[in-house]
Amino acid sequence: MSHFPTLLGGLFGDPAVDAVFRDEARLQAMLDVERALARAQVQCGVIPAAALAPIEAACSADLYSLPALSAATALAGNPAIPLVKALTAQVKANDADAARWVHWGATSQDIIDTGAVLQLRAAVSQVQARLRVLCMALARLAEAERGTGLPGRTLLQQAVPVTFGLKAAGWLDALQRSQRRLDALAADTLVLQFGGAAGTLASLQTRGLDVAEALAAELQLPLPALPWHTARDRIAEFGSVFALLTGSLGKIATDIVLLMQSEVAEAFEPAGEGKGGSSAMPHKRNPVGCVAAIAAATRVPGLLSTLFTAMPQPHERAAGQWHAEWDTVPEILRLCAGSLAQVDVVVQGLQLDRERMRQHLDSHGGLLYAEAVAVTLGERIGKPAAHALVEQAARQALAQSQHLRVVLGQMPEVTAQLSAAQLDALFAADSWRGMADTWIDRVLARG
Repeated sequence: MSHFPTLLGGLFGDPAVDAVFRDEARLQAMLDVERALARAQVQCGVIPAAALAPIEAACSADLYSLPALSAATALAGNPAIPLVKALTAQVKANDADAARWVHWGATSQDIIDTGAVLQLRAAVSQVQARLRVLCMALARLAEAERGTGLPGRTLLQQAVPVTFGLKAAGWLDALQRSQRRLDALAADTLVLQFGGAAGTLASLQTRGLDVAEALAAELQLPLPALPWHTARDRIAEFGSVFALLTGSLGKIATDIVLLMQSEVAEAFEPAGEGKGGSSAMPHKRNPVGCVAAIAAATRVPGLLSTLFTAMPQPHERAAGQWHAEWDTVPEILRLCAGSLAQVDVVVQGLQLDRERMRQHLDSHGGLLYAEAVAVTLGERIGKPAAHALVEQAARQALAQSQHLRVVLGQMPEVTAQLSAAQLDALFAADSWRGMADTWIDRVLARG
């Protein structure tokens, strides 16, 4: 049983991460916390050692009815309340005395939050593994295409020459930052939640910290300075890290979608049987993976805003704001993971039309090299004068459908400063790559 849609799951999700957030997994994560709590309290001498085995035996999700727990959750207000009742009954059926010690000293939010942290940790691991693969693919692409020239585009118009390797390095650079953000989550964000009724653990008297430390060790989670029931900056930070990654993936997808336009046709998603077709137009090759990634990048910011809106939670326990996080955080992760899976497939199989790129470098009569001419000429006659001359030449080239090199060669003010050979060199595709190779090397060195 799962509340995630199956029809759209293949387009917007990733099976490995989806599995982490299924109802069964959520239930098992909460039971894992209950099991660990019993172990920690036995270690600390808070509950009898004889209670441990019956509690552990009952902490298996397949012993419980999800429909029954779902119905009870609607009445109780959170899933931990009916789960603890069902767990207690399950333990009592085998050992009445052990049932007395189920959930000892804990509150519902401890179980729900820490269970969620366990799920998030598993999801982060899945995303990190997939992201490493994508980063390696982009590194290979940046290296292989460092000499592949194509028009750089500003405000969607051709500007100056760049290289496809530089474009890929730019994508990689952003994803490397996301890698570092994901690594940092483990230390201060994915932490234990254990505070009891109002954060004091008063029911455990002087043993509260001992139990908290043992519980953190059992679950291999950092122990924060104090419980964080209504301090939700960690959750907002977690969502932000994944929102940033989703946006960076959307940027890659947007670039590729634009390169796939019929009028551009410089790069293409990998083709496959049944992929990218149209129900009406047989000739279409639609950018399916990129569209899914862009959709995720469009949806996630709205979900993230929910987490920030939910941050000002009242006093020691929220009245609705915490509850708004329950489905929101998993949805952000699922959309991010789905986008990552789609972009990974696209990049791994990306098809480039390098000849088309080369043709586009000269498709507007050499106008992409206007800046190169203006800078070189400016070294001799000053920037304002050079800019004015080249701007005049560009307008004439467009009006007369001539190549900019030809027009410049007919202007005495230009030929008095630059020889024919010098002008020819400025219109060579490799003559104006600037620091592209250096930037690529710097990004690759960070891998």
